[in-house]
Amino acid sequence: MEFNEQEKLGVIKAIDQVIRTDDRVYEGESFFLSQLSKVVKFDKALFDQARRMTLDQAIEILKEMPDKKKEVLAMMLNQAANSDGRVQEDELRTIHNIFTLAGMDFDNL
Repeated sequence: MEFNEQEKLGVIKAIDQVIRTDDRVYEGESFFLSQLSKVVKFDKALFDQARRMTLDQAIEILKEMPDKKKEVLAMMLNQAANSDGRVQEDELRTIHNIFTLAGMDFDNL
C-alpha cells in the first residue's frame, strides 16, 4: 500500500504512539520500525518529523485516509503492539483511542 508523505507522517506518529506507550522502546519494536521504514518507505528525517507532530495533527491526517489505508494502519498498529512479544493493556487503549479519534469502524476492520 502506498501512502503519500502526509499519510506517512500520520501513520508513523500513530505507530510511534503505540510503541512508546510504556515510555520504553524494546528491541523487537526497534526491529519492527526498521522493517516498517522499508515497507512504507520513510527515512529518519521523516520519522523525526512525525515524532515532533502532535497526536491531534496525526489524527487529522488519518481521518482523511480511505478505508483501505485505515485497514492497513490497523494491521500495522496491531503488529507494533505485538512486536515486543507482549501486548500491554495500555497499548490496546492507545490503539482504541487512535481508532476512535480517526473515525475507524471497528466492525469493518
